[in-house]
Amino acid sequence: MNIEHFKPAIVYTIYIASTPEKVWEALISAEFSRKYFHGFAVEIDLKVGGAYVLRAPDGSVHISGEVIECDPPRKLTTTFNVNWEGLIEHLGREIVTYEIERAGDAVRLTMTEAHERQLSDDILSGGRAGWPAILSSLKSLLETGEALVIKMEPPQRMLAALKALGIGTP
Repeated sequence: MNIEHFKPAIVYTIYIASTPEKVWEALISAEFSRKYFHGFAVEIDLKVGGAYVLRAPDGSVHISGEVIECDPPRKLTTTFNVNWEGLIEHLGREIVTYEIERAGDAVRLTMTEAHERQLSDDILSGGRAGWPAILSSLKSLLETGEALVIKMEPPQRMLAALKALGIGTP
């Protein structure tokens, strides 16, 4: 897959009082991710071409993809396909990249969500609300041992835009 034509739509950077190794482990571990990712568990085969799965709390596959870049503990890039019927056909493919850099006694974590097609602000509104909450919870978990409990409403603006395109959502 040539990712050069994917355009970043969401870029979120957060600083975490931790080490690159601990941040990396939190990003790739089902045990960690369940705590900060609203009960969702990451399953990943850490090699280029390896599977990337994000399981919902009920065990169903919510996101599937494959590893495009894997440079522990510095960079992880995966395809990030939400398993809703018709989504990829209408919106194109998506990739998510995590870049981990030491920043003094902390770590700078930058998450980039990129798409192969231009998407509307309505479609992107769900990720623009969700990613800061997820990564802030990750930060809290690593710094204090407790993930944040952030009550969020379903992204109505995004869901309405998907429905208008004829994409069914759960």
